[in-house]
Amino acid sequence: MKKINLIQQQHNVQIGDICGHIEPNIKEDSIFLYEGEPIGFYIKEISGKLKQYIEIANNELLSERVPKSEMRRSSGLRDSSAEVKQYSTIIGSCPPKPHMRRPYPSMSSVHQVKTAQTFIKAMLLACKEAEEVVREITPNIFERQLNIIETNIPKKWRFGRLFTSSISNFNIPAPFHRDAGNLEGCVNVIIAKKENATGGNTTVPDYAATMDSSDNSMLVYPAWRNVHGVTPIVPIKEGGYRNSLVFYPLKAFKGLE
Repeated sequence: MKKINLIQQQHNVQIGDICGHIEPNIKEDSIFLYEGEPIGFYIKEISGKLKQYIEIANNELLSERVPKSEMRRSSGLRDSSAEVKQYSTIIGSCPPKPHMRRPYPSMSSVHQVKTAQTFIKAMLLACKEAEEVVREITPNIFERQLNIIETNIPKKWRFGRLFTSSISNFNIPAPFHRDAGNLEGCVNVIIAKKENATGGNTTVPDYAATMDSSDNSMLVYPAWRNVHGVTPIVPIKEGGYRNSLVFYPLKAFKGLE
């Protein structure tokens, strides 16, 4: 794999800024190094069982069998007529949300939906396969995250071995933000499914790095570490979409029983 030394760049991007179109400059399998240490990596195309499970999960998500929450997030495009349908589905552990009269952690209600069981099973299997990819490419990252999770997160709140939760985002770009709710020292896994669409690239202005969100690509990155955004998603044919299937670890479950 190519090794990319991330170098701090000056920029004026702030949290909340809309992320516009940015061409990806990372399009091949790469390990990201900061001060000589690996902090993540990018794979242009996953393979084997991971690819098979992600294909099943994506097909299930596109069906009526999996509940979704509709979103109305700006695409970042000037032409409002180019807005696309957006929705997301969360599985695994959900943190307390006192402002929503839920001051306690819980499992996603999707787990109670019978028709969603194939999706959930496929995502769990994909999570385990993705963890093995992390172990193979960056064993130090795997061992560090495993230790953090096993030290801080009770088993009942874990999703796989390295995470607490998963979200699938359909056609959802993101303004610049930092995942402050994530466990520090850990990484997220982001796997993209894309058909007849452009954009949806994750960009990190601190390093002027934009990763290509190609179909079946996998990005492993510490989302708590830097401000980042997701570029607009533009279908080039009717029905075109970009879906991201994400595994992430939340600190809200730290020390809970």
